[in-house]
Amino acid sequence: MRYFRFSPLVVAATLAASSALAQTAAPSPPAAAPPAGIQAAPASAPKPANPLDPLFEALKRERDADKARGIATQIMTDMNQSGSATVDLLMQWAATAIKEKRNAAALDFLDQVTLLDPAYPEGWNRRATLHYTMGNSRKSMADIAEVLKREPRHFGAIAGMAGILMENGRDELALKAWEDYLAVYPADRDAQEAVTKLSEKIAGNRT
Repeated sequence: MRYFRFSPLVVAATLAASSALAQTAAPSPPAAAPPAGIQAAPASAPKPANPLDPLFEALKRERDADKARGIATQIMTDMNQSGSATVDLLMQWAATAIKEKRNAAALDFLDQVTLLDPAYPEGWNRRATLHYTMGNSRKSMADIAEVLKREPRHFGAIAGMAGILMENGRDELALKAWEDYLAVYPADRDAQEAVTKLSEKIAGNRT
């Protein structure tokens, strides 16, 4: 497929002409008032809050590990729901392919998910996990970054990032990632232990 580019001069000339036309165009007539007895349409309702917000708030407040685990499970269940039957089917096919060790097919399904619904964080997260299991940490980290652009509180993606950083000896960055994780999910004892061990390791390396 061929692509054509405008030169900067052509673009500038086009913008200048458009600006001149806008300035000389006749002003639009004022909007007519609604007839007597008919009310104007109400302003559109504000966009509803993210339905995950109450769950994340509950997870942040909960200090009991078992109760927090239940909240975290509910969050992951809700995040798996894409709202699209097609995307959900592709995710199911990908899960089946992964289970059957057909990684190439699974990757193809997940590629389609990220193309069909790029705003869906779990598509990127599932592909990040698959890239990691296939030994490609660089692509896994790239997909994790896409997850966190869409849902910065995605503790599964944060944990994945922390794990990859630890494997690559990036202890200080890994510690920061685990601290970010605990800001979302403070009752996770494994993450607490990871922070303690990394902090001790980093302190020991500095002495």
